Amino acid sequence: MVINLSNQNSLLCEWVRELRDVSIQNDRMRFRRNLERIGEIAAYEISKEMEYETVATQTPLGEAPSNVLSKQPVVATILRAGVPLFQGILNYFDRADAAFIAAYRKHHRDGSFEIEQQYVTSPSIENRTLILADPMLATGASLVLALKTITANETPTHIHIVAAIACSIGIDEVQKHFPQATIWAGAIDEELTAKSYIVPGLGDAGDLAFGNKTQS
Repeated sequence: MVINLSNQNSLLCEWVRELRDVSIQNDRMRFRRNLERIGEIAAYEISKEMEYETVATQTPLGEAPSNVLSKQPVVATILRAGVPLFQGILNYFDRADAAFIAAYRKHHRDGSFEIEQQYVTSPSIENRTLILADPMLATGASLVLALKTITANETPTHIHIVAAIACSIGIDEVQKHFPQATIWAGAIDEELTAKSYIVPGLGDAGDLAFGNKTQS
C-alpha cells in the first residue's frame, strides 16, 4: 500500500513546499523542523493502523478504560539524512526502540554507484511493527538493502516506510522486494536524473539538513 499524504489538503502540503523552495530550504533549522513535522504526521497516521489493548486507568475520581499500544514499535533510520524525520516519528512513539543503518552511495568514475552499508544496529523486531524513516526514496536501493539486513533473521508484524519525497521508481523497487510494506510519502514525484536524484525533488536532504559533505 502507498499513501501520498499530499493527496489530502493539510498543513503538511505547506511543509513539503517549504522543503522544496530554494528560497527557504537553506534555513537549516526550518528544513530539519519540516522533516520532523512530516515524521510526526506519519507517526500519528501509522498509530491508527497498530494493535491496541484496553487497560484500566485510575483517576482522582474513579477508574477509566484506556486503549494503549499492545507493543511498542521499532523505529529505524538511514544515517545521516534520515535523522530529523526519524526524530519526528520518535516524538510520537516516545517509548519505541530504535535501529540505525549507516549507508551511502559509493560512486564510480563511469557515473554508476553502489550502496555501501557499513553499520547496522537494531533491537529485536520479531512480531513488532518496524518503521523505517528515509527522507528521499529515490531508487530504493539503500532502503531495500537496509530492510533485507534488518529482517534477515527476524520477521516484523508489519513494515512501514516513511519518506518526505518518494519517486515512483523507488516505490516500485521497494514493492518488488517487500510487497507487504506500507509506504507513507509526503509527496510522490515521477522522475530521476541520470545521477538518481528525484525530480523535481528538493536536492540533497542530508546536505540541506546538516551541511555539505566531502566524499572520496
